[in-house]
Amino acid sequence: MTALSHDPLWPRAGDWPPLPADPAERVDLTLIGIPTHRTSLSPTGAHATPAAVRDALRRYSPFVVPDGAASPLAGLGALVFADVGDVPEPDGTDGEARASRAVAQASARSRVVVALGGDNAATVPAALGTWGTDIATAGLVTLDAHHDLRDGVSNGSPVRRLIEAGLDGRRVVQVGIADFANSPAYTARAIDLGITIVHRDELHRRPMADVMAEALEISSAGGGPVHVDLDVDVCDRSVAPGCPASVPGGIAAHELRAAARAAGACAAVASVDITEIDAGADTSDQRTVRLAALCVLEVAAGLAARGSPRLTGCATT
Repeated sequence: MTALSHDPLWPRAGDWPPLPADPAERVDLTLIGIPTHRTSLSPTGAHATPAAVRDALRRYSPFVVPDGAASPLAGLGALVFADVGDVPEPDGTDGEARASRAVAQASARSRVVVALGGDNAATVPAALGTWGTDIATAGLVTLDAHHDLRDGVSNGSPVRRLIEAGLDGRRVVQVGIADFANSPAYTARAIDLGITIVHRDELHRRPMADVMAEALEISSAGGGPVHVDLDVDVCDRSVAPGCPASVPGGIAAHELRAAARAAGACAAVASVDITEIDAGADTSDQRTVRLAALCVLEVAAGLAARGSPRLTGCATT
């Protein structure tokens, strides 16, 4: 990575410490890497992505521009961050169990856990680790071009596997489902399971903030914790070339960032994952990896704003 300039008046994000040694101490946001890649339907080097996202975080400042001249200077400085590193070899039965335990440990001490994939297989241990015994009341929101309801075990099956583990399909909302990226059998399966589908074209007519407000209301209706899956291949290929399955016509980068901030702002959201990026396939300007890093910060910005009366669509306290 190119050396970055130093300015004492321009703080940098990232480089967060591990969880405090005292197990009674809690933090606001914990970052964890779940570098799944071995069951991917497309060849991928997604296991290298958590490290790349951590490097990219340092390019940004933990400062949020105030909304209006009367607003106070805002930032993420009041939040306490931690980074517990990567789960080793998180694929397979043993690896998933190891990843779920690591997420559960982080979740017990954090307001929000952000998991860096890895391919979309990371969603299974990230969600299960957060939900624990609350899976029957839990909810799931996916930002994804695909239903991820395939048979078998792969990055194309996490939603099906979570439902089979006990998640109620009526509290699953899938935002950004795209034409020419799914099959009639799996769309029929989604409908049969009671999943709420927000087609990509609907986002041309509705702001992401409104869509997320509705999605979070549906997913949190059971009173349990909500997991949000940010599968970056929901984005247009021009902004997410590092995603093997991204297509022309996906959502804009600012829409994914808005979804990430909305997730962080919702008190029911206990965890978020950012998946399906192959850092080795990204462009030279690292636009996909940088978008992922900004999504981490957007979740944090939403978390910092929890309790604001301006937030709608989800309990915020």
